[in-house]
Amino acid sequence: MSFDFYSGFCLNKEKELFSEYIIENDFTINGFSYGAIKAFKKALDTNRRVDLLQMFSPAFFQDKDKKFKRTQLMYFKKDSTAYCDTFMKNVIFPKKVDISKYFEIGTAEQLEELLSYEWTKQSLETLQKKGTKIEVYLGAKDKIINSREAKEFFKNFTTVYFFNELGHIL
Repeated sequence: MSFDFYSGFCLNKEKELFSEYIIENDFTINGFSYGAIKAFKKALDTNRRVDLLQMFSPAFFQDKDKKFKRTQLMYFKKDSTAYCDTFMKNVIFPKKVDISKYFEIGTAEQLEELLSYEWTKQSLETLQKKGTKIEVYLGAKDKIINSREAKEFFKNFTTVYFFNELGHIL
């Protein structure tokens, strides 16, 4: 029984977009953006063997202040359709790819969770001690997260793959 791929905010079943990087087997968990948080929590909380956790552009917003996070939630609650349209354009940048078949409107609760999630060194170390190897994939042209800040945070606990010409969706 294999683990599921955990989808990004406003997305569903977009796993094929990462097919060149994904390792699929019974001992690997993977997730994209908001889904990377879900995959990370699953790897931490499961009693099953997890050899590898692959996180594609993990939602990393702890470098943003409370005002930024409140503003994002306010815009989403005011007009979720417009917010998601802009969000999806930023997700695919700089690529020109149609991801509309994966679109699924997100919720304010999901947005709040991804904006407020705090990655901790302790939880990364806990996962490493369980024997799980962690890979993080980031694009330098990411318009959703500050990929350089994320790289600096994750580099001491994970293998980071940093792609200069790619964005959030890699």
